[in-house]
Parts: sequence; C-alpha cells; structure tokens
Amino acid sequence: MILVVVSGLSGSGKSTALHALEDLEFYCIDNLPVGLLPALSAHMLDPQKHFPKRAALGIDARNIIDDIQQFPATLETLRAANITCDVIFLNTDDSILIKRFSETRRKHPLSSGKLPLADAITREREILEPIADCADLFIDTSHYNVHQLRQVIMSRLGGRRPEELSILFKSFGYKYGVPSDADFVFDARCLPNPHWMPALRPYTGQQQPVIDYLRAQPAVDEMYRYIRDFLETWIPHFIKENRTYLTIAVGCTGGMHRSVYLTDLLEKYFSGKFPKVQAQHRELP
Repeated sequence: MILVVVSGLSGSGKSTALHALEDLEFYCIDNLPVGLLPALSAHMLDPQKHFPKRAALGIDARNIIDDIQQFPATLETLRAANITCDVIFLNTDDSILIKRFSETRRKHPLSSGKLPLADAITREREILEPIADCADLFIDTSHYNVHQLRQVIMSRLGGRRPEELSILFKSFGYKYGVPSDADFVFDARCLPNPHWMPALRPYTGQQQPVIDYLRAQPAVDEMYRYIRDFLETWIPHFIKENRTYLTIAVGCTGGMHRSVYLTDLLEKYFSGKFPKVQAQHRELP
C-alpha cells in the first residue's frame, strides 16, 4: 500500500498536484481531516474492502489544529502498519502567494477582517509546521505554472517503486533566488563565465558552443569531479536511511550556462548508477 500526503500553503498548487496524482492512477481525497487517517489506513489494509493500492490525500490548514499537531505520531502509526507513506510539502514565496491571491481574487482560508493576507500566510506556515517537518519532498512552486508543477509531480512520483530513491538535479540562477526545496546546493559562480563572451552569450549550457568552451576549462572539470565524488560517497547513506527523494541544486549567476552544463553532466553520470534520476533547468525557457 502506498499513501502520498500532499500538503502546503494555500495557493501553492495542492489541487494541481492531486490532479496529477489522479492521472497517475492514485485514488485521491482532498482535505481529509487528519483525525480520520487511522480509519483510512484500516480501510486500506482491509482485504475485503478492495481499496486501491495507491492513494493520495490533501491536507491543509483548515484541519483541526490539534489534529495537525498529532500528524507526526499519526504518520508513524501508518508506517508501522506497513503502509508506505510519502509526505509532499509545497512551498511558495510569500510575495508570489500574495500576487496569486490578488490575481485570482480568491480569499485565503485564514484571512478575515482582522487578519490581513500577509499575516494569514504567516499563520498558515505556523499551523502546517508539524507536517512540513515530516516532509520527504519539498517542492518550491514559486517559479512554476500549473503545467510545470504537474510535470514535476508526475516525473518524480510516476514509476518510482517504494524502495527507490528519486534524485533530481536542478540548475538555477542565484539572481532569481536559491531553490528552497534543495537538499544540497553547489555554487558554480567561481567558474569561467560564458556570459562575458559575446559569441557565447546567446547559447545555453545545453548547446555545443558553450559545452565546448566549458569542457576545455580545467576548473569546470575539477568542480564536476568534486561534486560527483562527493555525491557518490553520500547518496548510498541516504538510501540506507530510507530516503525517498533527494534534490541537488547547482547554481550560477543567471542559471543559463555553467549550472546547466554541470547539471546535465551529473544527471548523465548518476543515471547510469541509480534508476530514478532526472535533470531540471529552472531558468531555461
């Protein structure tokens, strides 16, 4: 039995994530009260009920606060009953959330005449902290539209067996912010920058002129080997601790050249060693 719990801030994309899981043939339940989780687990494990083998449920701040506080203990109970539980937490920058609510004219579930939107978002973070603390996978949706979030959910959860570690290599630009969902962050800004070469500036780290330039730089190869060897040493330790998701971010200034090149090299190398490895380039169109 596999149970995926999707939680996160209002406006971060929980409904989109659940719809993507539904397309992956998960039985989805939105806004289930946390207090009903034990009953759901009993229902899932009852062979006479013929409940689907894979289920996903959304949990948000509209739950009873005391029940949310008990979520870590409830999760341990589920796992002790031999239900594989993945907790996915969607996070988004406050400024992006305020913009989304302003554009859609939706009311935040915690806002009121006495609690402005910004304060409601802060309060929601506090309420959901016990769930966030249990998360196996954080997804920062600040830079995703609904189609991109759907693709992320389907690529990270689709086809992964419970015992497998899903590894994501992500390139990004520091000028646009560090991904909040990264487990490791490597800084490539000290490497030679193709941006300052007018002939290379229009290309990306996936195109041959930039690839040839970076491949010829000893410092680039040295950093690649350092990151590769570091991860090759420590990824097995994450597997031994039964981690299910690992996000490794590589950043440069604009996220177009050096970080893209290194991310693709790492994805190619580790794809030959682990079954569920992907690359994502946040700043590429």
